[in-house]
Amino acid sequence: MGVGLMERARIARQPAHLLLASEFGSATLHEKGSGEYDPSFIITKLGAKVNRIVAAGLLERLELRETSNGSSLYQGQLRDPTGLHYFSVGEYNSEMMQELAHQWTERLDDGEPLLVMMTSKTRWYQTDEGAVYTSLRPEEACVVTREVYANWLLDACEATMARMNQFTASLEVEPTLDAYGRVGLPTSLLAARNHYGEVDLEPFKLNLMQALDIAEGRIEAATTPPPMMSLPDGDEAAAGGAGEGGQNVEAFLLQAIGHLDQGEGVTFDTLLKNAVARGFVREVAEAKLDDMLDAGTLSEPRFGWFRLTASE
Repeated sequence: MGVGLMERARIARQPAHLLLASEFGSATLHEKGSGEYDPSFIITKLGAKVNRIVAAGLLERLELRETSNGSSLYQGQLRDPTGLHYFSVGEYNSEMMQELAHQWTERLDDGEPLLVMMTSKTRWYQTDEGAVYTSLRPEEACVVTREVYANWLLDACEATMARMNQFTASLEVEPTLDAYGRVGLPTSLLAARNHYGEVDLEPFKLNLMQALDIAEGRIEAATTPPPMMSLPDGDEAAAGGAGEGGQNVEAFLLQAIGHLDQGEGVTFDTLLKNAVARGFVREVAEAKLDDMLDAGTLSEPRFGWFRLTASE
């Protein structure tokens, strides 16, 4: 029995909104569909109600991981001027999207910078403590030129400014559905105001300035991965040629994080590239990172960023 007309209408694709990483990543309000075919939404602090978004940026990390049920999952990070989008590609994605993830992993391993644009379903996860984290499930994606990325940034900034203007206008309106309807404000903005309370627009303004600055003149610097940071010579424990020695690679990783951490931690790729450059086996260094996380020597404040624990 085929899906009926009403069901087809309800599962029709939702529009894809242009969203910068800072706005999407700070969202904690979600709205679940009431029926089997009703879509779920994430509502941002500026009132965007999104089921699908178009994101773009520099592909900063992409790696294949094993899940608890034994399946494989690509997890990645996409950086725009305002922050990071987190996304995953697994068996639930199309074969074409899985093949793209495989190809991009190899290209990243070869050191190739990749500017990527993706149309994605929005996802959220709530911990037992109540914290909400957002992520993306790409439906379609492609590598784009700097010019295309710059144009996307301008369009995303324009959309963000429109939401900021609506938010500012809403401050003068009685917070009721009738009042919002009379002046043409979206009901999702009322839901956002009720959920988030007072919202400071200054961080959004700063993010817009950064994004516009890059789109209008600094696109090359913003779309080129930073040069690999190397450690000063002199520490025998962190010297190259250590091969597979577990204690030596641990000493190296501790020194690397202590030297390279600028306050946010050190990325997974930066640590592994430096370890390989010093003669360590990549797989051994990766396994050691996991061991150090399990032992509490390191913490991972956000996916793919490592810091020394407070006791170090």
